[in-house]
Amino acid sequence: MSGVFGTPPFPCLYLVIGGGGGGGGGSNETGGGGGAGGYRTNAGLSGGGAASESALSLSLGTYSVIVGAGGAGGAGSASVAGSSSTFSSFVSAGGGGGAGRLYGGSYYAASVGGSGGGGSTSNTTGAVGTANQGFAGGDNEASDTNGGGGGAGEIGNTDGARFGGDGVSSSITGTAVIRAGGGSGGDYGTTNSVPGGDGGGGASGGTNEAGFAGTENTGGGGGGCNMNSDVQRAGGAGGSGVVIFALPIQATATFSGGVTQTSAVVGVNRVYTVTATSTTDETVTIS
Repeated sequence: MSGVFGTPPFPCLYLVIGGGGGGGGGSNETGGGGGAGGYRTNAGLSGGGAASESALSLSLGTYSVIVGAGGAGGAGSASVAGSSSTFSSFVSAGGGGGAGRLYGGSYYAASVGGSGGGGSTSNTTGAVGTANQGFAGGDNEASDTNGGGGGAGEIGNTDGARFGGDGVSSSITGTAVIRAGGGSGGDYGTTNSVPGGDGGGGASGGTNEAGFAGTENTGGGGGGCNMNSDVQRAGGAGGSGVVIFALPIQATATFSGGVTQTSAVVGVNRVYTVTATSTTDETVTIS
């Protein structure tokens, strides 16, 4: 049971988003979009169509806090899934990487993650997301039309072929913000770049262009490259994740040295937004 009149244990709202997956790259091949980082919260709807998680109360003590990095886009190598983010015992998986082609002719498939990466011409199936965190990546469509990465709010390709899945909106900071959108997939031979999913997803490249990166601190997936020559082009990198939590203003939060964060008072709470952690051993101490 939460404390009363500002005493511990303190009620705590949280939003934890993993790093986005990298978009697929290729030579003479376009890439699928990277999946968004996993999205978990008790301050609104979670990712993957899940309801809000259970209420949380935190006693005085020290808790883990980690912000996951975005994964690298494929560039002569396979795309990389994002890294997971953690707050206390809550972990959100990194987004899956988009499918594509290695320099020299070998293909690689989309990878699973918080939300799954999108499929490509030769690896047609989008990868699955993690239950209660995000959706699957879209499948390759119409031969060379590659799949968009999954978002926290919908499957890749939901808004049309190639489009990354949209993210989920949260007002935990006092303002509604959409985060965790999937990156868009490429299309062999076309000139248009498709915007990424709402919530920081990276756009696909235009003809013979690299994909664009997902937005930092949204967990957005990277966009797939759009390539129709033998020159290798990269997929966009995934955007880094974020950890946001709110405690009553009577509580004091002290962070370890490798944490980058800001805070603001919103109503009766102070909201902490952690945008980077330099190691995987960073902490917050509540007193």
